[in-house]
Amino acid sequence: MFDLHGKTALVTGSSRGIGRAILLALAEQGADVIMHCRKPCAAAEETLTILKRMGARHYAVYADLSDRDGANGVYSQVQKLGLSAGILFLNASVELRRRWTDITDEEFDLQINTNFRSSVKLLQLFVPEMQARGWGRVITVGSVQQKKPHEEMLIYAASKMALYNVCLSLSNILAGDGVTVNNLAPGAIRTDRNSEALSDPAYDQRVRNLIPMKYIGQPCDLAGIAVYLASEESRYMTGQNIFVDGGKGF
Repeated sequence: MFDLHGKTALVTGSSRGIGRAILLALAEQGADVIMHCRKPCAAAEETLTILKRMGARHYAVYADLSDRDGANGVYSQVQKLGLSAGILFLNASVELRRRWTDITDEEFDLQINTNFRSSVKLLQLFVPEMQARGWGRVITVGSVQQKKPHEEMLIYAASKMALYNVCLSLSNILAGDGVTVNNLAPGAIRTDRNSEALSDPAYDQRVRNLIPMKYIGQPCDLAGIAVYLASEESRYMTGQNIFVDGGKGF
């Protein structure tokens, strides 16, 4: 079960954090994997080194998804590699902590373009190839903030809810084409993105107190469900939202 040999997976925003954990898990199950990040960097090199040590067939593409042409850049690079992604994880995102009255136009655009608009464009580019093959897996990566928004992340939370709505719509549209569309919604996960905030012991404790399991998850806690959603075994499951959040979403 969960064998992904013969499948190619693209995970956006996968040089670190949750994206990296998903990428490595898919590679471990035999998928050819495409790492994406904004530009070459130390984290990307580390991820590629890990994949090489695993013996995984892997590739890298670079594009800034906050740019209008970012999604086109990803697609054209994948095409130049001679690849076609049958598994697409839309993980790349930007979250900015701001009081809602202080959000600037630039901050609004950065989050909406990266988290939502580019995801829709990537779907438009990659999904028709899945439909033509009669098989595909699309996994949008949402957030517990779909249900319990953070008071200082209004735009981030809204963008994740919008992406989930796309998941719901497309799951019905594509159901007859062998393409499933599901949403994976993490809760509080320790990554380098939130390491500064969680370095405050008082804030760390406050976050853990909001989680019924009383601890903050690790990126690897998303790996198992990610593999399942990418596999043949999830073929009868589409349009679903799955919280991996220690119970916080309930």
